[in-house]
Amino acid sequence: MTEKQQFRSVLSVPIEGYIKEKRAVGYKFKKGAQLLKSFDSFVYNLCLKEIHLTKQVVIEWTAHKPNGKTSTQCGRISLMRGLAEYMNRLGYPAFIYPKAMVTVDRYAYIPYIFSSEEMKRILDVCDHYPPNDSTPSRHLALPLLLRILYGCGLRISEALHLTLQDIDFNKGSLYVRNTKFNKERILPMADSLTERCRNYRRNVALGQMGNPYFFPSPFGGHYSESTIYQIFREVLRQAGISHLGRGKGPRIHDLRHTFAVNCLKKWVIEGKDLNNCLPYLSAYLGHEDLRGSQRYLRLTADLYPEITCKIEEFCSHIIPEVVWYETD
Repeated sequence: MTEKQQFRSVLSVPIEGYIKEKRAVGYKFKKGAQLLKSFDSFVYNLCLKEIHLTKQVVIEWTAHKPNGKTSTQCGRISLMRGLAEYMNRLGYPAFIYPKAMVTVDRYAYIPYIFSSEEMKRILDVCDHYPPNDSTPSRHLALPLLLRILYGCGLRISEALHLTLQDIDFNKGSLYVRNTKFNKERILPMADSLTERCRNYRRNVALGQMGNPYFFPSPFGGHYSESTIYQIFREVLRQAGISHLGRGKGPRIHDLRHTFAVNCLKKWVIEGKDLNNCLPYLSAYLGHEDLRGSQRYLRLTADLYPEITCKIEEFCSHIIPEVVWYETD
């Protein structure tokens, strides 16, 4: 079923146009499109006749839901603001939700930065993860997967989508595709990580049954994110690291945050100019622009008071207040 067939309300044309515009500039916009499908159904049931995004419709759809999260409401509001601005540019009347009306928890989720000691415990648990008859290579894949996330700062989706052809075992690099902002990139690996990749290739039957993935599931394709999330929760428990509950972390995505903070901390200690280094971190992480990487400056300064002065000396003018709504 095409997206054109999915939308039925009087606002279907601008909704479809807005989705196309977002994807044309590099966003996958999968979650946004799903939310707009829900919004379209909401508008369809109202039986509206005019292409007009009214204040009443926006307020009703973005209202805080019982037991709902503030971050979820903020996501709806942000989506409606973007749609309204798009409609205004096309000449359609549309209410733009004022930022002043938004009451948000600015620290809805603060990334958990794992200490070196915690990472040693996590990786030790992974290295001793027991074999499983139904998933015979999982105990080999898990320690390597987490080392790639921690050592290269990949998103979990990027790591799971790696194919055998994406690993250069000679040069020690990863070719990362299927990214959040469609930014393909080549990332160097540490020599020790490259050697682990070689050992993994020797010990795991890769490429069988036409499965191209570097972390193949025995059921076809690659391991799912939900499967890895569940295993990671168990790894944290065995490592003695408390999990605060769903949506509160620590999360597997925090391995990426830890990588970024460690990079910044290392550069500060080495006396490097963060103004020059930040674009490299942004490109390495596959961020759309520098803003995603700038958030880590504040987080690094907050976590390590002993280097705060050095960070602010280098780039106090670009350290933003941290708002962790999106998984960067």
